[in-house]
Amino acid sequence: MTRSRGAVFARSAPSIVRVLAPNPSPYTLEGTNTWVVGRDPALVIDPGPDDAGHLAEVARTAGSVGAILLTHGHPDHAPGAEPLAAATGAPIYAFRPPTGGEHLRDGQLVREGEVELRAVHTPGHTPDHVVFWLDERRALFTGDAVLGRGTSVIDPPEGELAAYLRSLRRMQELHPATIYPGHGPVVLDARGKLEEYVTHREEREAQVVAALTEEPRTIPQLVAVVYPDLAEDLRPLAARSMLAHLQKLEAEGRADHAGQGDATTYAIATPRACERCGRPVRGRAKLCARCSLDVLQETPDG
Repeated sequence: MTRSRGAVFARSAPSIVRVLAPNPSPYTLEGTNTWVVGRDPALVIDPGPDDAGHLAEVARTAGSVGAILLTHGHPDHAPGAEPLAAATGAPIYAFRPPTGGEHLRDGQLVREGEVELRAVHTPGHTPDHVVFWLDERRALFTGDAVLGRGTSVIDPPEGELAAYLRSLRRMQELHPATIYPGHGPVVLDARGKLEEYVTHREEREAQVVAALTEEPRTIPQLVAVVYPDLAEDLRPLAARSMLAHLQKLEAEGRADHAGQGDATTYAIATPRACERCGRPVRGRAKLCARCSLDVLQETPDG
C-alpha cells in the first residue's frame, strides 16, 4: 500500500513481460522464456542463452536489472546470466550458482524495488531446480518444472521422478492462479495444469506397470508399447523418461531388472517379506521399517 495526503491506495502489481530467446527446438518449443518482472529495477528470471541481441532486449525491457534469478543451470536457461550480470552489475541468484553468484535457499525472498519473489526448491527435473512465487499476483514462474505445452523431461541421473512428483504437490499447495513457464505459452488455469501433470505421470506409470505385468521387457520394448505412435527422433527422449519411471518403481520395490546396457530387462518384482515379522518390505531391504528401527534400538546382551 502507498499513502498520499491521507489517502490510501493499493499498490499496483508489478508488470510481467516475456522476452523470447532465439533458441527454438523440439526441446525448447518456441525458445526459452525470459521473464522480466517489474521495471527500474526489475527481476530477470532465466536470461537464457548467451545471445547478445537477446540480452540487450532483456536489459532494455528491464530498464535497470536489480537481480538475475535462475530456475536451474541447464544451457537453455542459464548461460546468459553472467554476461547480463557483467553488463548491468546485477547479482545472480541460483540454488547452484555460477562462480560469483549467490546461493538461493528454499523459501528465500529476493526483493528489488517493489518486486518480491520467493524461491521454492522443486527438484526432480534437476536437483537444483527452483520456482519463483509472486504472491500478490498468485503467479508461479516454473522454469522446466511445468511447461506451457507438453510435459517436462525427467532425465536420470539428474532427473528423479519421485522428487519431481513431490515438487508438483508442493506447487499445488501454493494454489497459483497463473503459471509463467520456461517454455511455451502462459498457463491461465494453473490448478488444472498441475492436476494434468500429476495425472499424466500416474497414467504413464500405470502403463509401464501393465506392460511389465504382461512380460519382462527392455526399455526399447517398453517405449514401443507405451509410446506406439511416437516419432523416431523423440524415442531417445522417451527412453530416458521410461528409465525415470523404472527407477522409481525399483526404489519402491515394485520392479526388478536383470542384465546390462540395452539388453537390461525389467519385470514386476516378486513381493518380498521382512525376515523378522513377515510384513512387506520396500526395495531390496531384508527388514521392514519397523523391524529396522527395532534392530537399531536393541542392545547386545550382557
